[in-house]
Amino acid sequence: MTDTLSSQGTARRAPPDASRGERIARLREAAYRIRRYALRMGEVQGQGYIGQALGMAEILAVAYGHALNLRPDDPDWEGRDRFLLSHGHYAIALYAALIEAGVIPEAELETYGSDDSRLPMSGMAAYTPGMEISGGSLGQGLTIAVGMALGLRLKRNPAFVYNSMSDGELDEGAVWEAALSAAHYKLDKLICLVDINNQQADDRSSAVLGFEPLADKWAAFGWHVQRAPGNDLEAVLGAFDRARAHEGPQPRVILFDTLMGRGVPFLEEREKNHFIRVEEPEWRQAIEILDRLHAGERA
Repeated sequence: MTDTLSSQGTARRAPPDASRGERIARLREAAYRIRRYALRMGEVQGQGYIGQALGMAEILAVAYGHALNLRPDDPDWEGRDRFLLSHGHYAIALYAALIEAGVIPEAELETYGSDDSRLPMSGMAAYTPGMEISGGSLGQGLTIAVGMALGLRLKRNPAFVYNSMSDGELDEGAVWEAALSAAHYKLDKLICLVDINNQQADDRSSAVLGFEPLADKWAAFGWHVQRAPGNDLEAVLGAFDRARAHEGPQPRVILFDTLMGRGVPFLEEREKNHFIRVEEPEWRQAIEILDRLHAGERA
């Protein structure tokens, strides 16, 4: 399968003096490409956690196209902001963002999930440039992020630590122990991103274990809290900027409400999108629909 985008390998970040409109336009293109890369990887294996990647595209576009301080050609640079993928099964989403950021070559997506690939189906830090932690049991990312933020503080390293996690992980007690610790230690360089898509493997997340009122709970634990529509690019951009600029000595959390399968209507409408399998021709159909809708938005 050969289907590369013409802008492969180019620098896509808006220049520092770019207008907000230009910045939004660039990020919208990035979100589109992230969705497209994820669908192409899904086509390689015929299955995967594609719904989450489609749902988080705007969040990842802003993270890697605007917020994170990184060097694509040196992913281990000590001054980098760290992005932890606590929900390791979202790996295909992060791979798409790393391709968009120029950390991983686009051609490697053809190897997704294959033997000896740097892109295994679950996130593995030992394999993938830009993957900070290995994903496995859920609920571990925030505990690691707390330790990482403490370590960076001791080293006087001003880098931010971002922890991306799912609403299903809120069922884990370790998450709330870490939340208490982060507030206690006043980790103002820690930003937690929670993807609230209300789906997990067995049922709706809210049916498995109710988590609302979620904003009030994080605030009670001592965090600076925002809640934003995760598929509204301008709202996502504003939330990231406010999280970094907040001056209080608190960790920050952004609760993003997202739609699984966003950008491909026949996937959006599926009752269960936690793990997607579709008929072989439907992968190409999904990409064609995504391309057509994106072209309509740009017209």
